[in-house]
Amino acid sequence: MTNLPLLSVLVLLPVIAALWVLLAPGGEDARAANARVTALVVTGLEFALAVVLWLSFDIASPDFQFVERVDLFAPFLSWHLGIDGIALMLIVLSTFLMPLCILASWQSISRRVPEYMAAFLLMETLMLGVFAAQDLFLFYLFFEGGLIPMYLIIGIWGGARRIYASYKFFLYTLLGSVLMLLAMIYMVSVAHTTDIRALLTFDFDPAVQPWLWLAFFASFAVKMPMWPVHTWLPDAHVEAPTAGSVILAGVLLKLGGYGFVRFSLPMFPEASVDLVWLVAVFSVVAVVYTSLVALVQSDMKKLIAYSSVAHMAFVTAGLFVFNRQGIEGSIVMMLSHGLVSGALFLCVGVIYDRLHTREIAAYGGLANTMPRYALFFLMFTMASIGLPGTSGFVAEFLVLLGTFSGSTWLALGMTTGIILGAAYMLYLYRRVVFGTTDKPDVLAMPDLSGRELAILLPIALAVLWMGIYPESFLAPLRAPTGAILARLHPVAAPPQVPVKPGRPVLPGSAGR
Repeated sequence: MTNLPLLSVLVLLPVIAALWVLLAPGGEDARAANARVTALVVTGLEFALAVVLWLSFDIASPDFQFVERVDLFAPFLSWHLGIDGIALMLIVLSTFLMPLCILASWQSISRRVPEYMAAFLLMETLMLGVFAAQDLFLFYLFFEGGLIPMYLIIGIWGGARRIYASYKFFLYTLLGSVLMLLAMIYMVSVAHTTDIRALLTFDFDPAVQPWLWLAFFASFAVKMPMWPVHTWLPDAHVEAPTAGSVILAGVLLKLGGYGFVRFSLPMFPEASVDLVWLVAVFSVVAVVYTSLVALVQSDMKKLIAYSSVAHMAFVTAGLFVFNRQGIEGSIVMMLSHGLVSGALFLCVGVIYDRLHTREIAAYGGLANTMPRYALFFLMFTMASIGLPGTSGFVAEFLVLLGTFSGSTWLALGMTTGIILGAAYMLYLYRRVVFGTTDKPDVLAMPDLSGRELAILLPIALAVLWMGIYPESFLAPLRAPTGAILARLHPVAAPPQVPVKPGRPVLPGSAGR
């Protein structure tokens, strides 16, 4: 399988389908039906190809696999693709969520359906291209290109303030990436290559590394987003259609975390160690501040959006403690948050389609009228606050274990976020699901349909799978995490544990 151009097929198939959806002949209704079916079939096939990648992947190797290279405009740009275990897991997450988003839009999107489905297919190509790109400028093209379809999805099919939200989203993320492009040009001029694999082992001047690190940080911090450049996210989530919020929270926010893992840590290890205080401060403030803001929200989408900022702070905190538990926990947190936050936005979309409001006060007592919905909503709420047996617990436990090894104060700040997270999520669930049902429009709301069950059930099973048997997700991460630590440990040597006289030393215990 490694000799087949699987990555090229995976990346290019959605954009070919998008062109067919846009150019297909027929009347408006026929083109809309064709767009829905084509998008569902192609995104389902993409997930099947991602599963083939997973099954064919050698988890013991730290090298990039399924490598393809075609020199397009050498030496400036090459069609150079390849994945490691980190990219593999994020590709599986992206392809898993896309057909669910198409199903979620099946009835709620009724105007300009071909254009809507084409935008999602194009966005899938660009997202997968980010994770598969092994050429520096090819990565940048995919990274920035993802702005365009999401900008259109928010601006055309969004809510009342969609124009404001789409412009804010576009300008924030675009301006942050200009500095990254300048840094990339400098890196290529010094290293004389655009090959990311070669750049991962290139030793940049320690005096220049902080400037390069800050240039990349400006882009990745906005993309995640980190405090204080997070203000575009609540507006984008509130105005985006349900499927747009799912992809925005489930995948697009992960591009920033992936950037830290792929570029900041291995390429600029000295700067990462010197500027770790900046990430720690921003992470703790984000966890506490955005959790407190989430507590007072009256809009369900905005509450979940602020919770996303807090969860992404766990990712940055874990990545920059420079140990295996922290880095692996951060990547699992990205996977878990992609599933759980996407499911929570889908749950909001279910009741919004019935009542056309996201105000928490408009609901209450849904456990009486929609018991199946209440069960799924409860499960994803528990996963969001880290209940054992769910994906959220595995992620938070590993991150806290890693941060405690690095700094007890940082671990304390992160733990505060867990407590506040339980407060706002349980408060949301109680107001929406429990209590008496005294509103006639709420009493008339039907329970989950077969299509809605088909959307939420796979995510619920994936959340439980990751929580009960996390090894299947952790195994592909070990080799690339080891490669990152090999770059970091000459700079950030792990502390040695003093051994008392007469105390036996267990193998590998030093430095834990």
